[in-house]
Amino acid sequence: MNIANWLNDAARRWPQRPALFEGERLVSDYAGFAADAAALAVALREEHGIAPGERVALFMKNCCEYLELFYAIWWAGAVAVPINCKLHRSEAAWIAENAEARLIFTDEGALFGAGQLHAGCVELAGRGAALEALKADRGAAPGPQSRSADDLAWLFYTSGTTGRSKGVMLSHGNLTAMSLCYPVDVDAVDANDAFVYAAPMSHGAGLYNFIHVRCGARHVVPVSRGFGAGELFELARGHGQLSLFAAPTMVKRMTDEARRQGYAGEGIKSIIYGGAPMYLADLQEALATFGPRLIQIYGQGESPMTVTALSRELIADRTHPHWQRLASSVGQAQSCVEVRVVDAQRQPLAPGVPGEIAVRGATVMRGYWRNDAASAATLVDGWLYTGDIGYLDEQGFLTLTDRSKDVIISGGSNIYPREVEEVLALHPAVSEVSVVGEAEADWGEIVVAFVVLHPGQHADEQTLNAWFVERMASFKKPKRYLFREELPKNSYGKILKTELRQSLESAAAAS
Repeated sequence: MNIANWLNDAARRWPQRPALFEGERLVSDYAGFAADAAALAVALREEHGIAPGERVALFMKNCCEYLELFYAIWWAGAVAVPINCKLHRSEAAWIAENAEARLIFTDEGALFGAGQLHAGCVELAGRGAALEALKADRGAAPGPQSRSADDLAWLFYTSGTTGRSKGVMLSHGNLTAMSLCYPVDVDAVDANDAFVYAAPMSHGAGLYNFIHVRCGARHVVPVSRGFGAGELFELARGHGQLSLFAAPTMVKRMTDEARRQGYAGEGIKSIIYGGAPMYLADLQEALATFGPRLIQIYGQGESPMTVTALSRELIADRTHPHWQRLASSVGQAQSCVEVRVVDAQRQPLAPGVPGEIAVRGATVMRGYWRNDAASAATLVDGWLYTGDIGYLDEQGFLTLTDRSKDVIISGGSNIYPREVEEVLALHPAVSEVSVVGEAEADWGEIVVAFVVLHPGQHADEQTLNAWFVERMASFKKPKRYLFREELPKNSYGKILKTELRQSLESAAAAS
């Protein structure tokens, strides 16, 4: 089962259906999309000797060519290694070397200097005349290379917040199962839909391409090749039935810009959010602004986009007697997985009791690339132990508290940063907040809150603590508040708590 068969089939069924757009400009229909992918696959094999199972890296910003190259790699039976375009080229070179990539495509084909890539890895231009030359004069290209469901298709490198990133091995079968869960558990798809790639194609947004190819929908890359709320709104008005995957910080920025413009979501079909906590205060504002267009998913690279989902109907139903509790959850298990919460001995816990979240099913990775120790620690008897902490209720709704490494143990009590952040985020002066633990001799750790205020707003430690103790137990309140203009984030808008902890450690060492 080669996932590229889906593009081949779409081209046969709907050759003239519009497929790829740059902004509102049509780049290719499905016949052209498949023909370009097939021609590039021939070039990979004939000019560069790429054999099935070999790795080809992509270190590019979002573009229509990214999708063409994705499918060319799979068409040839090779493995795609998408690399976050915001990484430094030395980090990208390390990933390419670890993956033993034979080729790496970059925007212009001249990003890496002599000796910066490992021996045997060739850099090629992923756009422009050089790429067009690769497609030219290929003749009748054969269909996609035969692959099994267990064959590797996508090598996804984790963010590496606790050290060197690890290569998550995702098979054709993993990607198929993930994709088929989408219309069942997340959102129905049809030919009139358009999916916009405002978040990086190297991550979750790129993973959602498959089901939209399978259904012959439109694929839209913003002219900016990235995220801009105003640009998204224009694309929604122009295309209609526009869906996107967004991190909560992106949703927050969309909400702020929509309110500034008086925009109410015209042309947007669905905003699927995930990748980090969406604070209830932000969700309420987004719901009031965009209406019933919000859907939540929870997943990891190791079970891509597919652990739980919370439907638009539940999110939008403010009359539900338990709306606040359900909206604060990440929903129920998706169709192809089982989810449980376990204790330190990996025994299932009763509803309401927090522990580590474990998942098993057809989407769970094959393991980490050439890292048997990490694979053995994370995959046990078919279960993926996520490192996330949460609890299930009687109806199977999963609520996240934190990553296991983020739990703060202060004076012998466990404090979950997310619950502290939820309370502080409700304060009208607070724009963003992130809570971490800081080592302290008497308490073991103390709670430290990094806070960004709305422009023109004022709040100090005394004000925020008074707000906090009215809403949550006093022992959980921050011992320190550090006010910042902005918080460090990755390319998906996820706050980098590792950098916040490092700043505390550096300040302590300097003092």
